[in-house]
Amino acid sequence: MRIAVAGATGNIGTLTAAALERDGHDVVRISRSLGVDLSTGDGLDHALGGVDAVIDATNAPPTGPAEAVAYFGATTRHLLAAGERAGIRHHVLLSIVGIDRVEGTAHYAGKREQERLVAGGPLPWTIVPATQFHDFAAMVASWTELDGAATIAPLLVQPIAPRDVAEVLAEVAVGQPRGRYADVAGPEPQDLVDLARRTNEARGHTVRLVPTWSAIFDSSMAGTVLLPGEGARIMPTTFDEWLEGERPG
Repeated sequence: MRIAVAGATGNIGTLTAAALERDGHDVVRISRSLGVDLSTGDGLDHALGGVDAVIDATNAPPTGPAEAVAYFGATTRHLLAAGERAGIRHHVLLSIVGIDRVEGTAHYAGKREQERLVAGGPLPWTIVPATQFHDFAAMVASWTELDGAATIAPLLVQPIAPRDVAEVLAEVAVGQPRGRYADVAGPEPQDLVDLARRTNEARGHTVRLVPTWSAIFDSSMAGTVLLPGEGARIMPTTFDEWLEGERPG
């Protein structure tokens, strides 16, 4: 099959494109750096010529809720419209577990807009909700790090390896549209603060972590809000296994 990957130069997009090519598919990589601008639609019609399916693994720069909704709304509308013109048979969107249960996070507002547009759009679709990635904890801590300390919320998460997410997206794209797919998660719940600590230690990075609900994430995300629901697809790679690849040398 000929499959386009939007956000192809990002973490998940890169891994997804590699998984598809390993399985013998023809991959069209879509990103601004490769000459296709989803925010304007420039280059999309050419890129989607002869494509059977599209995987949307795009991300957005950190912004407020209104900006996130506007950004994801524009990119998704352009991708769907170009996909309709090209006769795309399957539109696959990577989303996030729990976004319907959290109101105050800008990125989640944008993802909800994406889901709304895809579900009500012109193309047969599958939405794949995944839990936070294994590298999420250290990334979140890096956002607030200052003078050797970083604030981080004590979230309960069930993180998944980016490579496992890519495998699911590649598998789903070559199949029939499924509507809303089962939640996709890693094998076990974890504390975000502990994940950040262990990741930074493995990478040789020293930072004092300050657990708090007064930083980027608030208590609306506490408890089981971010955990997968019943019938979730549990992927095999543990955090410890992923962490081995983060150690120097």
